[in-house]
Amino acid sequence: MTITAAADGSALGNPGPAGWAWYVDDNTWAAGGWKHATNNQGELKAVLELLRATAHVDDDLHILCDSQYVINSVTKWMPGWKAKGWRKRDGKPVLNLELLRELDAALAGRRYRFEWVRGHIGHELNEAADDRARGAAEAFARGALPDTGPGYPGGAPAVTRDAEASATPDTLF
Repeated sequence: MTITAAADGSALGNPGPAGWAWYVDDNTWAAGGWKHATNNQGELKAVLELLRATAHVDDDLHILCDSQYVINSVTKWMPGWKAKGWRKRDGKPVLNLELLRELDAALAGRRYRFEWVRGHIGHELNEAADDRARGAAEAFARGALPDTGPGYPGGAPAVTRDAEASATPDTLF
């Protein structure tokens, strides 16, 4: 079986209040965020939390993503970054290193493929993930906690609301 899910991030002000979400259907999704982060951090976290939530199943994962940064990070750039001690071609450190390391670990042994989808054109799954990620960012902008969703059946919950609300991407890991 293949799980098809969209993953998306949102940041108001970029950086600013930020959210992430993954979405399979109305009964299977999760969201969260931070008081201050970037859109790329939200995009990475959405994929990471999808992998964590589905780690207990042995299904292929088809990840719909509107972020070329995430797709290229995982499918093209990560092997080279790792070989160079997590440095880019120009020798500078890779941005979002902790999230990328967590993603690298979560991807180990998984069967997955990414599909790029254009954002904001009405793709049903991508729009649902985007709505939830933006909702999480807006909740943090208001000083509230977001709706974290039902998660994946039998899966690990996302980072707890209390831990995530007081954290930044750099302190989550």
